[in-house]
Amino acid sequence: MTKWSALFLAAGLFSGSAWGGAIDAIPTCYDNKMVGAPTGVLDTELFVAIDQTTLLDGGLKQSVADNLKPFLAPGNGFQVVTFSAYTQGHYTEVLASGKLDAPMEANRRNDVSKTALAKFDQCMGRQPQLAAQIAGGALRAAFDGTSGEIAKSDVLASLKAIADLSRKSKARNKIVLLVSDMLENSSVSSFYADRGHSVRKIAPAKEMQLVEQNQLLGDFGGARVYVIGAGLLSEDGKKSKSYRDPKTMQALATFWKTYLEKSGAQLVEFGQPALLSPIR
Repeated sequence: MTKWSALFLAAGLFSGSAWGGAIDAIPTCYDNKMVGAPTGVLDTELFVAIDQTTLLDGGLKQSVADNLKPFLAPGNGFQVVTFSAYTQGHYTEVLASGKLDAPMEANRRNDVSKTALAKFDQCMGRQPQLAAQIAGGALRAAFDGTSGEIAKSDVLASLKAIADLSRKSKARNKIVLLVSDMLENSSVSSFYADRGHSVRKIAPAKEMQLVEQNQLLGDFGGARVYVIGAGLLSEDGKKSKSYRDPKTMQALATFWKTYLEKSGAQLVEFGQPALLSPIR
């Protein structure tokens, strides 16, 4: 078993069965008439969007799992999404999602019977473990479906769809973790050079014109965005590290910073390929 999958092993995950998906998969603990309905909105919702054209090594997979785990806490929500190329059936898809209930306010607890309260507390204690099982299974399914043989990568069109998920979230804080090389390769533009063996030094302003002409800006609704895997090539997954010129990577980061700002989001960190600090 790989190190990154071991993160959720304690939760009884990865039994070897096929992943079937799990949408809104965490039952609320506020389903008892004696307990009442939940109040308020989610504090934070984390969207983990995985580009299945980007091959990650074990360390980067572990980083994705490590950055997801702290958000599987009461009052938060999560969605695990995959994307790559529309033309080859790898369209944007939510593999798993869930919401963890916020704790009951102290003044409400005084009005609930001890029996109902005990059941409620037991349910609340199980939610993080269930969330780990669901999110971990989705991560494994997403990574298992990753391939360096997918010819195209519709990053822009996919991010527009992912932005819509973020915009519709009612959480107070919205965070998007993009696990992608961030290298567009579609009918709109290609960020590759030398038949895909290196990253092309793009002109950010020119590429942004193409984005606007093709109506590919999204609306993330004020989300904060982190990127893991920027600039990775298929050769990197095969252990033959390809050189990326710093100016080329700077141009790539500049483009995506501008794109996200125009799409109602803030780029907090552009991991090339790893994040230098945890998501907050």
